Amino acid sequence: MRRNIRFSGTDLDFVNIAHSHLIHSQWENLHPLSTSLTPFRVKHILLKLKNDDVLSLEFFNWVHNCNPSSHTLQTHSILLHTLANNRKFKTAHSILRRIINVNVASSSNTLFDALLCSYRLCDSSPLVFDAVFKTYANLNKLRDATHTFLRMKEYGFLPTLESCNAFLSSLLQLRRAEVALAFYREMRRDCISPNVYTLNMVICAYCKSGDLPRALETLEKMKDMGLSPTVVSFNALISGYCNKGLLGLALKMKSLMGNYRVSPNVVTFNTLINGFCKEGKLHEAYRVFSEMKVANVAPNTVTYNTLINGYSQIGNCETGMRLFEEMGRNQVKPDILTYNALILGLCKDGKTKKAANLVKELDKDNLVPNASTFSALITGQCVRNNSERAFQIYRSMTSIGYSPNESTFGMLISVFCKNEDFDGAVQVLRDMLDRSMTPDSGILSALYNGLSRCGRKRLALELCSEMEAKRLLPEGFGQEKIAITSPENGTNN
Repeated sequence: MRRNIRFSGTDLDFVNIAHSHLIHSQWENLHPLSTSLTPFRVKHILLKLKNDDVLSLEFFNWVHNCNPSSHTLQTHSILLHTLANNRKFKTAHSILRRIINVNVASSSNTLFDALLCSYRLCDSSPLVFDAVFKTYANLNKLRDATHTFLRMKEYGFLPTLESCNAFLSSLLQLRRAEVALAFYREMRRDCISPNVYTLNMVICAYCKSGDLPRALETLEKMKDMGLSPTVVSFNALISGYCNKGLLGLALKMKSLMGNYRVSPNVVTFNTLINGFCKEGKLHEAYRVFSEMKVANVAPNTVTYNTLINGYSQIGNCETGMRLFEEMGRNQVKPDILTYNALILGLCKDGKTKKAANLVKELDKDNLVPNASTFSALITGQCVRNNSERAFQIYRSMTSIGYSPNESTFGMLISVFCKNEDFDGAVQVLRDMLDRSMTPDSGILSALYNGLSRCGRKRLALELCSEMEAKRLLPEGFGQEKIAITSPENGTNN
């Protein structure tokens, strides 16, 4: 049973005196009272100030600085009601982030209940709960946001469209496309009308979940909802088609943009260029690049990087270098990805000296080599079957804290095996295992067979046993070989 808590005379006098000092800006008279603050007194002072959000916040912060133990979830809640009533949502979100980050409230349910408890006392607005929902969404705390949304509905409070959009955005960032679509359906059932930003995210969610027909249907329904698609709407669909390899449909979607009086932008062209490059269709990618220039859409660093990387992957470093020179003429600033793509192209073509010279040019653009730079240089030496130089670069790479990926490790082991330097191959394999990486079964077979030919089957067996113990042995690899070379079978070379 709830009991009415009454002021004692001392509390009532304290609250009235403090309130009088506050409204007359007599802060110097307040300081002697700071040691006598209690959560109960702070709460009632804030209640008396509830119509003045500026003074409420000043007092709240003053208490936080001089006697923070006087603040409780209840005092925070009263301030939040005051801020929401006066539509000071930016400040409310800041207070909420503090509550959440320092665990003033142990859970979203605790926070909701505290606000609900003081809701009528503060003559508050449902927007205070909306602020909580939006804050959880912006902090990517999806479970707390979901719980708050359900509690709001339980009490008849609906979130604003802006907060729903924040939640949808957070879901997409965290790759929860199916949940985003389910939430959108819930919005529609609750008669929360979407805007273009909402529907763009819905299109994106359908694309990410692989349902391109529904994505297209959503775009086509925009007009019936009194909304017009934007370039973002089309870019989402174009990206969806490109990710599925449906490049013809992606181009068709670009051609439809004019029907909606929407012009393609740099993202549109970059998405198409990337789609063609991923499929190895460099001729079509370059045609889109040319169309981009005709449309007076200026290529950016991403555009050039995509094309240079595409040409590098097929070993056409000459075209990559021409594009790099064009970047300079057009005053488009290269980044480390630009250089890495060029270096990789040169290395794949065996032009390791030119690649090394490019590395030296990084300083001019205030760039620093990264793991991909070293991996490209290792690739170049592996192409030339120069295992010793490749290993030197590998050692330089690891000495400054970069770790090769599985592909780079595989190349190193492979080139050592080709040169019949099995000690080097084993050393690289052990480094790979130390990083908990599983070697490729083909490369491992080459090393195993090489060791066996050299009469070092025992070492091959030991390596297999080590990998098996670490659960890094490729599935199905070596079972028969281990049986053949086991001590019980008497083949311990």
